[in-house]
Amino acid sequence: MRTSRICGVLGLLGMAAIADAQELQPFTARYGFAWRGMTAGEATLRLERDLGDRWKYTSSTAPRGLGRLFRSRPVVTESLLQETAAGMRPLSYRADDGSDSTEKDLALDFDWERGRVSGLAGERRIDVEVPAGTQDDLSVQIALMYELLAGRAPEGFRVFDEKGVREYRYVHEGSATLDTPLGKVATEVYRSQRDRSPRATRFWCAPGFGYLPMRVEQRRKGEVEWTMEIRRLSR
Repeated sequence: MRTSRICGVLGLLGMAAIADAQELQPFTARYGFAWRGMTAGEATLRLERDLGDRWKYTSSTAPRGLGRLFRSRPVVTESLLQETAAGMRPLSYRADDGSDSTEKDLALDFDWERGRVSGLAGERRIDVEVPAGTQDDLSVQIALMYELLAGRAPEGFRVFDEKGVREYRYVHEGSATLDTPLGKVATEVYRSQRDRSPRATRFWCAPGFGYLPMRVEQRRKGEVEWTMEIRRLSR
């Protein structure tokens, strides 16, 4: 599966920062990643303000333990987003798999005036129409947080990757309190899934931390494939 979706697929906060977490804020979050219960890597997710109404969201995944058997270099993905009256929208997306080859690299640019996305998937050129509101593999994570902070419960998102636009449904499954390195954290659980897909991804989003996921889990036909769990968080 795509590492960006795993990601692309998130220091302790003071009480003042927690209480003020009703709008999107920059953060750096570090997660432990496990594949079928075995340590496989560490992920660092960083959201930074760019110019004006723009944000930059970066994911860097470094292999550890089992992950070193399959990959020796970090995977880096980056999304440039814009905050609009309709929510967050991506402007560009870059993915580098850490190898010398560009075969699995991805570079996309969104032109919302024309309603198109163009770029390169490896050596293959892309130039296709995309509906308004479409996200990329990384921006959809921030779009979810943004909508929840605004008091809206999204029913789904369109996500574009090199294979085209895909529809993901989002369902609220209830509340849960997690034991984390940040202490006991109250979360709201959301499930994301495409129609007829055997895979479902769950996000344990913490309202007190700006709806940042404390845990992410993907299951295939009911069996856990991978998990990400928060280790450190700074703002």
